[in-house]
Amino acid sequence: MADLRLIYGFHAVTSRIRQNPDGVLEIYLQSQRNDPRMRDLIKLAEDSGVRMIPVDAKRLDGMAGGTRHQGVAARVDAARRVQHLEDVLDTIEEPPLLLVLDGVQDPHNLGACLRSADAFGVHAVIAPKDRAVGITATVEKVACGAAETVPYITVTNIARTLRELQERNIWVVGAAGEAEQDLHGFKHKGALAWVLGAEGEGLRRLTRETCDELVRIPMLGSVESLNVSVSAGICLFEARRQRAA
Repeated sequence: MADLRLIYGFHAVTSRIRQNPDGVLEIYLQSQRNDPRMRDLIKLAEDSGVRMIPVDAKRLDGMAGGTRHQGVAARVDAARRVQHLEDVLDTIEEPPLLLVLDGVQDPHNLGACLRSADAFGVHAVIAPKDRAVGITATVEKVACGAAETVPYITVTNIARTLRELQERNIWVVGAAGEAEQDLHGFKHKGALAWVLGAEGEGLRRLTRETCDELVRIPMLGSVESLNVSVSAGICLFEARRQRAA
């Protein structure tokens, strides 16, 4: 049975059509817009056989419920194509690079984390089924298409999943502000899973205890911590930098 959802914005809709046109039931286009960006989207939809419905701005505003839609929305089948971690790990041809999010609840943060994950070649983002935001229309819009390109896998127990990764010889590293080791001294070029905690709370106790190592991001200013999506970008950049060195 299809799991239908509305998504908004040019990046999210364009990426969904390119990645999975069969999963796009119809797109709603603001009839007042006739700029090059809209014309490109219309051509892509025509070439992909996606049904288009012109609507006025007021109707789109109501559909989006206050979300900035940019004049475009789409009704899609939200069923995820990848559901099991093994499906990803068994097909990776290089040492895996994973991002584990321990209970991120802000959709803007999750979308930004997915965008960073895509930018730095993360093979999968792992998150708990409960106490986490999940993929929503806002997440897809903020992710700018990364929600389609990066496998997002939900699990029932983060600590157990981390132990399963360790059994596959994947080094599990948690980002924690109180860690003795900092990112400058952290060295690892093999299979790696970065674990980041929820906004404000950080890593949960059992998650922290399950990590092979804890690493902190050096802070030189007056603030005590960074946004989780910023931290994810820094950690993933460092992982890729070390692999390329």
